[in-house]
Parts: sequence; structure tokens; C-alpha cells
Amino acid sequence: MPQKKHKPEEIIAKLRQVGVSVPQGQSVGEAVRSIGVTQNTYYRWGKEYGGLKTDRLRPVVACIETEYLVCHVEFEIRRRRSIQT
Repeated sequence: MPQKKHKPEEIIAKLRQVGVSVPQGQSVGEAVRSIGVTQNTYYRWGKEYGGLKTDRLRPVVACIETEYLVCHVEFEIRRRRSIQT
């Protein structure tokens, strides 16, 4: 079964859903199962996205995408230089 790649906005929404369910008396395990992920995934997401809100997430994602593009351009420049020599 292929793994689903969750978007950061979806992750934050799911973390909030668990954050609402647990104070209402649902156990963490039940709340995590209700969002369709494992407890390990939930805790990993909590470390990565725990303090973020959706409006603060967009600049972070944009920064990561920019970093990726810069690395990709640098790689292409180095690759082309190595081909020319």
C-alpha cells in the first residue's frame, strides 16, 4: 500500500484535531487512529509542526522551496561545468 504524502496544511489540521479530541476525554491513541496515522507519526509531526499555525507555515514552506531551488541551480551549474571540461 503506497504511503500518503501529507501536505503541511493537512498535518497542522490533523494535529489540531487531536489537540481538540484529547481534552474532550479521548485517549491520544484513539485520537491519533481517528486521523489515520500512527502514534510515531503524530509525535514526529508534533516536533516538526507543533507550534506552527497555517498563516506562519507559508513563509516556512516558501523558504524551504527557495532553498531547494538554489541547491538545484547550483547542482546544474556544477554538472554543466563538469560536462564542459
